[in-house]
Amino acid sequence: MQQYILGLDAGNTVIKAIIFDTAGRELALAARDGRSCMPKPGHVERDLGELWRNAVEVIRQCLDQSGIDPRDIAVIGCAGHGNGLYALDRGGDPLLGIQSLDTRGVDIVSEWAAAGVGDRTYVHCLQRPWAAQTPTLLAWLKRHDPALFARMGTVFLCKDFVVNRLTGARSTETSDMSGCGLLHMPGRRYERELLAAYGLDDCMDLLPNVLEASEIAGHITPDVAAATGLRAGTPVVAGLFDVVASAIGSGVTSTGAASIIAGTWSINQVITEEPIHDPSIFMLSTFDPVRYLAIESSATSAANLEWIVREFFEHAPPAGASPFEICSELVASVDPAGDIPIYHPFLYGSQQNGKARAGFYGIAGWHTRAHMLRALFEGVVFEHRRHVETLRQAGANVSQAVLSGGGSRSAIWPQIFADVLNVPVTVARSRETGALGAAIAAGTGVGLFADFSAGAAAMTAPDRCYQPNGEIAAAYEQRYRLYGEINQAMGPLWDRMASERTSN
Repeated sequence: MQQYILGLDAGNTVIKAIIFDTAGRELALAARDGRSCMPKPGHVERDLGELWRNAVEVIRQCLDQSGIDPRDIAVIGCAGHGNGLYALDRGGDPLLGIQSLDTRGVDIVSEWAAAGVGDRTYVHCLQRPWAAQTPTLLAWLKRHDPALFARMGTVFLCKDFVVNRLTGARSTETSDMSGCGLLHMPGRRYERELLAAYGLDDCMDLLPNVLEASEIAGHITPDVAAATGLRAGTPVVAGLFDVVASAIGSGVTSTGAASIIAGTWSINQVITEEPIHDPSIFMLSTFDPVRYLAIESSATSAANLEWIVREFFEHAPPAGASPFEICSELVASVDPAGDIPIYHPFLYGSQQNGKARAGFYGIAGWHTRAHMLRALFEGVVFEHRRHVETLRQAGANVSQAVLSGGGSRSAIWPQIFADVLNVPVTVARSRETGALGAAIAAGTGVGLFADFSAGAAAMTAPDRCYQPNGEIAAAYEQRYRLYGEINQAMGPLWDRMASERTSN
């Protein structure tokens, strides 16, 4: 009997359901976009009822498209965006969903930095506080919305909420909880001293049981089976932080291998045998039961292209044409060695300064929209490069990389990555690496694969490879230096602009 795996991928807005066979072939795919709500400046939230309704719909659509017997689905795995904050109330009902683009915690982060809180958290979790980090948001709610805080019964992450709705389980797993700075590392456990450093020592009971990613968290309930068409009792594993899932789903499973994700977030990560102890590294996550991911990331990647398409290109292309493809064609029409403006991709702040904002610099009357788009594509990659250089300075050897995420689908962006990073860049066969990685973890959990590496060997393959073009290296080096210098010069102005917005 042929066995199949259902992989779910819950991002900041879109949730996808994909049925794979054990060779990684996609039998069916369904996706549905949700809406973000921005009730106040810096607040980015979602309706958890809508998220669950969308999950039910894409699972049902996927099963209908595939035509397979639901009894042939051996297991289900879910990936989801990390950080932010998802909460159930004390009765187990959905309460609040804060996305990882939220910046309401900027002032708390600044306050904690002055008080040395990051020094106290780092010795436990190897991470310093930042604005959309789960404990930062929890501390913000405790201080600024005590009535809501008092109603909380469970605090976990995006995919944990989906797993909870599927199974009723109140659980999480190590990759997400380590990625949000709530686990002792390398102990992979909650620690009261860590919570106390955040001022959250009274929150231990809000945190759910921690599993490894491939452990079975629960089984599909009869009510969910009736709503989705799944078989009641189908096992569901704990799941994965989506950046870890995307690494696995793109075939990156060897120690020292590098995964770059050009999605809403700029994700740049390397697998290590031991956790890297270097405060310059933004985030540490577990990779599998024994290894780790050193992660440099920020909300500075393909979200910039999504914004510019939404605001300026969505209604411009001819019928049937993709605005994203049109943008790639315009970028390809510009000589990369020519006169190109500089772009900062800080629509949602930068890793170094939550008050930073996006901007074009050096625009002249002869620049066209193609030049502006070229600057945007390059600015995104320049910030990826800054992250990669941080990893290298911490001891990681990034000599080649696998690129995934929406940016990898562009006809021109992967070549810019190869040129700016000056390393060969491979694009994986599957476009849906998050769901595929979740499926690999799920297959591992029920014994279809010995481990993540065996699952990736069976279910992933490379598609395209790009070599760096040395002839334009000097032009990129010059623009990258300008990018950094303008970043430094703008810091005081961004701080002043934020202060004036607050005072008004």
